[in-house]
Amino acid sequence: MLGRTANGLYWMFRYIERAENGARLIDAGLRMSLTRSEATEDDWDGVLQSAGVRELYDQVHDRLTSSDAIDFLLRDRANPSSVMSCIEAGRHNARMVRTALTRETWEATNECWIAMKESLTRKVRPAEMPEVIDAIKRRTGLIRGAFHGTMLRNEIFNFSRIGTFIERADNTARILDVKYYVLLPAVAAVGSSMDNVQWESILRSVSAHRAYGWVYDAELKPANIADFLISNGRMPRSLAYCYEKIVSNLGYLAREYGEKHAAHETAEQTLQSLRSRSIDDIMDQGLHEYLEEFISHNNRVGQEITDGYRFYN
Repeated sequence: MLGRTANGLYWMFRYIERAENGARLIDAGLRMSLTRSEATEDDWDGVLQSAGVRELYDQVHDRLTSSDAIDFLLRDRANPSSVMSCIEAGRHNARMVRTALTRETWEATNECWIAMKESLTRKVRPAEMPEVIDAIKRRTGLIRGAFHGTMLRNEIFNFSRIGTFIERADNTARILDVKYYVLLPAVAAVGSSMDNVQWESILRSVSAHRAYGWVYDAELKPANIADFLISNGRMPRSLAYCYEKIVSNLGYLAREYGEKHAAHETAEQTLQSLRSRSIDDIMDQGLHEYLEEFISHNNRVGQEITDGYRFYN
């Protein structure tokens, strides 16, 4: 497969996943702010920090407001990671690799773009926000469903899946980090009922609340929630699950092409670390510090995949 085709598939699915994850990050911020008796605009500073766009926001806006922050994350074209920007970029990449996709996958992608372009032509009112966020998750889910149901399991499938899970791992780490940022000014709240509600909001923002209850009998403990989203290999948005899929799909590519690259070793080491480290060790290190380190390693894997498979050729 040509490097530019692999690149198009990889980034198509990274952008589609990023669009959904952007909606989930906004959802996490909204849920967290609703749990605070004195919610402030600074709550959204943490969300922007976790999204990695705080400096970019300051270049566009003179001051931080929740309304502007949400709009910046949702539809501002000055933000290349906004939901609308990602959907457009995903569709652009899909057009470039159109012949590598089934008709159903392309149509789901194009219909997502059309629907979101209509929904996000103007600033979304607060009352409409839940419906818009649900629509983003539903539309991006339809793309994945069409892809899974119709695509041949070959290198096209593998590059697409790797893109999905590199992006998903990044997002789960960032959503967990939102909790760190939002609670930072109120350490005294740790362990309180408010703290538990905020952790529950994190679970709901990654569609993991019910699944968590099946594993932990619905007892909300921060260490258990962090462990569930970091180490539980059965949770489809956990870091461990994402890396199991990354390693698996890289393995298929290694067998297909008869060679391995640096990304294979780095991904395997990351997975081994996720499997071997206890949540107590992670908490002792500091959840924020651990997540920062993970995001850095995840970015490294992404770059090594780009280099190893010559995405620019």
